[in-house]
Amino acid sequence: MKSVNININGLSFQAEENDTILEAARKNGIIIPSLCHLEGVHEGGYCRICVVEVEGERNLRTSCNTKVREGMIIRTNTPKVKKVRKIVYEMMLSNHPKDCLNCSRNQHCEFQSLGELIQIDEDRFTGALSNTYIDTSNPAIERDLSKCILCRRCITICNEVQGVGAINVQNRGFSSFVGPPETLNLNDVNCVLCGQCTTVCPVNALKEKDSIEAVKNALNDPTKRVIVQTAPAIRAALGEEFGYEPGTLVTGKMTTALRLMGFDDVFDTNFAADLTIMEEGTEFLGRVKKTLTKEPVKLPMITSCSPGWIKYIEHTFPDLLTHISTCKSPHMMLGAVAKSYYANIINEKPENMYVVSVMPCTAKKYECTREEMINDVDAVLTTRELARMIKDYGIDFVNLKEEKFDDLMGFSSGAADIFANTGGVMEAAVRTVYEIITGREIPFDNLHIKPIMGLESIKEGALTIENPTEDWKALEGMEVKIAVASGLRSAKKLLQEVQEGKSPYHFIEIMACPGGCISGGGQPRMTTDEIRQKRLEAIYREDEGKSIRKSHLNPEVNKLYEAFLGKPNGELSHKLLHTHYVKRGTFNELLK
Repeated sequence: MKSVNININGLSFQAEENDTILEAARKNGIIIPSLCHLEGVHEGGYCRICVVEVEGERNLRTSCNTKVREGMIIRTNTPKVKKVRKIVYEMMLSNHPKDCLNCSRNQHCEFQSLGELIQIDEDRFTGALSNTYIDTSNPAIERDLSKCILCRRCITICNEVQGVGAINVQNRGFSSFVGPPETLNLNDVNCVLCGQCTTVCPVNALKEKDSIEAVKNALNDPTKRVIVQTAPAIRAALGEEFGYEPGTLVTGKMTTALRLMGFDDVFDTNFAADLTIMEEGTEFLGRVKKTLTKEPVKLPMITSCSPGWIKYIEHTFPDLLTHISTCKSPHMMLGAVAKSYYANIINEKPENMYVVSVMPCTAKKYECTREEMINDVDAVLTTRELARMIKDYGIDFVNLKEEKFDDLMGFSSGAADIFANTGGVMEAAVRTVYEIITGREIPFDNLHIKPIMGLESIKEGALTIENPTEDWKALEGMEVKIAVASGLRSAKKLLQEVQEGKSPYHFIEIMACPGGCISGGGQPRMTTDEIRQKRLEAIYREDEGKSIRKSHLNPEVNKLYEAFLGKPNGELSHKLLHTHYVKRGTFNELLK
């Protein structure tokens, strides 16, 4: 990369020619305040907070989208620059609620932190406030227009990263607001409730729908047996809310904290991830068998663990629903098993059991309200909500001893852990399916399928079946092609191939959130690629540290089949662990 010579505040530096002024300054230890900027994602310069003086330029320039050039002389802290920044900030502040102390983003608010950084000590402007509407129409995301500062980050994430387009700037001038068109709410349009907008909102204009009070009420109800389960992604991210480095595994401390909060049973969603592989793998093999007998079958089969992705295909590609695995997502499976199998073991009525899922995902809140699965899970907490509850209960998280999950539905294989990562569900499935077909482990180093690891948005791989067992002799030499997509814009590319009959794949994994569940809509903010990578590596460490790393070898899952379910995809397991999907259309018109 070619370098250029620049001068910032009287000091000479070298910068890469494609750097913006903001990037060049940060690389050299110079802080330029910014608000709407998201590196590599949103660089519109809308907020004007990051303005600087450039010698020879008549007007101030936004540093987030102005490229450096040879000989550029930049000043970041002149009286003029500071005056403009303060005026811009105070104008935004004049149209913002002053309820910081009772706002859930207090001390974690970028707008609040910016005021400290640029030393705001007065509030000079008053006047009418713009839109104060609060949208609580759906069970996953709440939208408070009174707090929106029109930074447009959420619009970029929804339109350009996810490719959904549920929200945009509506109206003009003082009447501008961010939301769906006309007078529609999020529940009226094709919002998939992935929550990526909530992770980039710098204030509290977009947040997850609060489930904390409902969970507290259940914990305080003596007639309820309250069960909690935690997804694999939580253990690699929760520590960030307590000062740990991203990627620090806090599995044992998390388990201890949940017991101290009063949960009767602390289970691991990973148990149900192994269960999912047994069901989904069997379903995939069933579809492959049909190809051998020339029966009609829908391939590629597509995974069903991500409820945001499921809602996306229901809205956007409803004609492809038969390609999706009928398996419920792991936490819904565990809820169903808890209220049947486990209820029988402990002699408890299912209606007295209250199942709480701690998930990295806001769409899971919506998922447990779907009519098809409404009795499986009662409440969903995000990682952020769990952290708030731990603090509220006065638990010293950092100094907790480490405990294990409860045995019955707490044991899991390493394959279940990697459900948190993009490509993880596919790798877990292949570890089991390949071994069932051939009687051997997949022929890859440390069981990892490297072509589908990492943060790339679309990944693909292939395995050739060699020397299968007698039952699968017809598959000899078959090349099984797999693909993985994370982020819905990437998913769209794969789905268009399926729709056009051009897809070369047999099995596809899709996760709604870029990077998979490690960067779900309920995870600690802000989730950069650097943080995603650290969480991803932590999850692989968790997998590699386990003695059992294949789902079909989980002894507790096998006991469940022997004692209760019978067999994967059998009559009872299909009734409890499988579901169906709904054609919706862009504005839910297909539901009518």
